[in-house]
Amino acid sequence: MTMTTQEPAALSSAPSVEGLKVKIFADGANLEGMLALYRDSRIAGFTTNPTLMRSAGITNYKAFAHQVLAAIPDRSISFEVFSDELDEMERQAHEIASWGEHVYVKIPVSNTEGQSTGPLIQRLSRAGVKVNVTALMTLEQVRDVAGNLAGGAPSYISVFAGRVADTGRDPVPLMTACVEALREQPQIELIWASPRELLNVFQADAIGCHIITVTHDVLKKLALVGKDLDEYSLDTVKMFHSDAVAAGFNL
Repeated sequence: MTMTTQEPAALSSAPSVEGLKVKIFADGANLEGMLALYRDSRIAGFTTNPTLMRSAGITNYKAFAHQVLAAIPDRSISFEVFSDELDEMERQAHEIASWGEHVYVKIPVSNTEGQSTGPLIQRLSRAGVKVNVTALMTLEQVRDVAGNLAGGAPSYISVFAGRVADTGRDPVPLMTACVEALREQPQIELIWASPRELLNVFQADAIGCHIITVTHDVLKKLALVGKDLDEYSLDTVKMFHSDAVAAGFNL
């Protein structure tokens, strides 16, 4: 008897960027790179954080933010507070929010001492500040933050799914549960933050996650979506051979 095996559907069908419902936000702090992505209609918004800004050599936070906002006047952009004191966080949040209608203020889920920012988030949201609550990694945190955002301004909750994956845990069940937890609050959008590979974009889309933040390195791989795998295999062989020749290897 001759037995045949069928290729799994996930491998036989080529994925496509067309039809994705998840919104793609670019994560970075390089102005030139942000402007290049601004011209890409697939990029629905932008996020930054102090670590990315420091890596990009930014020394004047406010000047950089105003440069970005002048160049990108019509898409969601998140800027993060950097104080560890809750009162100063609140002051910074109101100033950042005043920079533009499409500005979201990133507030960490706690300060460095583990003190919850929940009451602060609630005050800001009810005062009309659009917040992006960041650095969450558990469903309990999402539920707590959602409770504080109830009845407030439009907001984001950023769950660091990539960092969850770094601990050896599959983030998909967590993110699926988070989508369900926010279903009754349409003013809150869930962000799949810190993705590690392009596949995460399709995973986020499949579970109904609203937004995924993607770094420039991962965004470059959008051109590979749907690429024929036999062709990709041959390209890889050619790359290995070319590099061996260029290195002048011999035995």
